[in-house]
Amino acid sequence: MNDLYRPQFLPDLLIAALERGGDLPCLVIGDRALTAHEMREEISRYVQAYRDQGIAGGDGIATLSKNRPEVLCSMGATMVSACRGTPLHPLGSLDDHAYVLEDAGIETLIFDPAFAERARQLKDRVPSLGRLLSYGAADIGRDLVALAASFEPQPLVAPAVDAEDIPALSYTGGTTGQPKGVMATYRSSATMAQIMVTEWQWPDEVRHLVCTPLSHAGAAFLVPVLLRGGSMVVLPAFEAGAVLEAIERHRITTVMLVPSMIYALLDHPRFAQTDLSSLQTIFYGASPMSPTRLHEALRKLGPVFFQFYGQTECPQTVCVLRKEEHDPDDLARLASCGRPVPWVRVALLDDEGNEVPNGEPGELCVRGPLVAKGYWNKPDETAQALQGGWLHTGDIAREDSRGFLTIVDRKKDMIVSGGFNVFPARSRMSSRPIRLSPPWPLSAYPATRGARR
Repeated sequence: MNDLYRPQFLPDLLIAALERGGDLPCLVIGDRALTAHEMREEISRYVQAYRDQGIAGGDGIATLSKNRPEVLCSMGATMVSACRGTPLHPLGSLDDHAYVLEDAGIETLIFDPAFAERARQLKDRVPSLGRLLSYGAADIGRDLVALAASFEPQPLVAPAVDAEDIPALSYTGGTTGQPKGVMATYRSSATMAQIMVTEWQWPDEVRHLVCTPLSHAGAAFLVPVLLRGGSMVVLPAFEAGAVLEAIERHRITTVMLVPSMIYALLDHPRFAQTDLSSLQTIFYGASPMSPTRLHEALRKLGPVFFQFYGQTECPQTVCVLRKEEHDPDDLARLASCGRPVPWVRVALLDDEGNEVPNGEPGELCVRGPLVAKGYWNKPDETAQALQGGWLHTGDIAREDSRGFLTIVDRKKDMIVSGGFNVFPARSRMSSRPIRLSPPWPLSAYPATRGARR
């Protein structure tokens, strides 16, 4: 790539944000707080630890952990080292984890010591997995935290990468039910951060609460928050009472929640007694939200809600419903997923690839630098998803006269359960989507898909 025109990718943005943050606090987890420069030094130590273990650019690294500060440090090191990161869901099964590791060709697994037994099982099952590193002492693998602490900080240097290189593989069921590794690119991840910084409604002072897994959407906020000069307070998991307490204690100004989390907060017995006046923006998405409950939330918390719609293949932000667009007197508007951001092109297409008339249902399709490269080692599925030069999301939507989109169905027979895709054993189902309760606790929620209805 010609350096004269080389854009800034996510590693560049991370380093720039940490340099600019200086001695301002940037991360709080439990009793531990790090300034931007302290986090920069920690990431540097992890980069050197990777190098010591023979980890090089392009190597596959998977992470299996609950929320803890070391996760962000190792993720930062993965970015700066130009490795290919793959998150494993903490509540995934052994078979799920083994499939992902083998399909992605993962060589290194970094794990929380609480998952030591799972790491041992995966080492036995996955031939490519040659290196185990733990966030602390464990009875298997190398203690990555202790190893990193043995190095002195050095300046962080962004890697020489191409826009179409792959920094991350995120596994999703997509629309067929078979797990597929979505190939994020440096282009798409930098675009996601750019859109989040410019299109999302941030307050002047950002104190952002993370209560979703850092292995999924939680970590996507790191670079945007740092670029806004803000700090992140990270909880181990979602628990409604703990979230309310953290908002009041830390004077949180922004938080990302999925709808079921919002319901849990509204229904908590301490909700009315908690001082939530610091909240200026609640980012929400990843699953359908009841318009009547959203109306209730607006009445109780005010005009602080900002919705985003996206999916793993075009992460976080294809459409947004801005705070001022949440009309409490219009339930149809509250059911909308908003309007497309200017950084992407969105069209509603029929089965022949033609745009449908305004007001008619069509598949929501996307073009632009946000779109992922395709599916890892699945050229047929990639060709199908990107047919005609569009990313086909599988969501059927209608557009109203003002350009607001509302998801009305899925193109494939599929159940959306707590934001995850669940595929029925029967070969035929009603075309109407069925919504079920989450099959596991809210703390497990990945918040990566944004389909609404």
